[in-house]
Amino acid sequence: MKVVWRLGEVSVRDVYETLRRRRQLAYTTVMTMLNTLEAKGYLKRALHGRAYRYRPAVPERRVVKTMVKEFVARVFDGASGSLLAHLVTESELSEDERKELRRLIDEAQ
Repeated sequence: MKVVWRLGEVSVRDVYETLRRRRQLAYTTVMTMLNTLEAKGYLKRALHGRAYRYRPAVPERRVVKTMVKEFVARVFDGASGSLLAHLVTESELSEDERKELRRLIDEAQ
């Protein structure tokens, strides 16, 4: 999804070429994943010549929000504070990241 959001509209080949720079994977794996994301409603596709072109059907912010909510529900029994505590105690946060967290917490109150 990150590749599609960044590029806007892509073919399977576009995504494959982008991802294979970082790791080895099969073209068919990328094709299957794009088809799965389209079936789940995250992507829209249209036939252009002989190949499908995919574009985001859902904004990145909304997908991330949903995924984080589901993650917190599954892993932390819905307790966002537990996730935040874990990130603060188990991550090596920079001073800037700590300041940003404090600012966000203060704004939320």
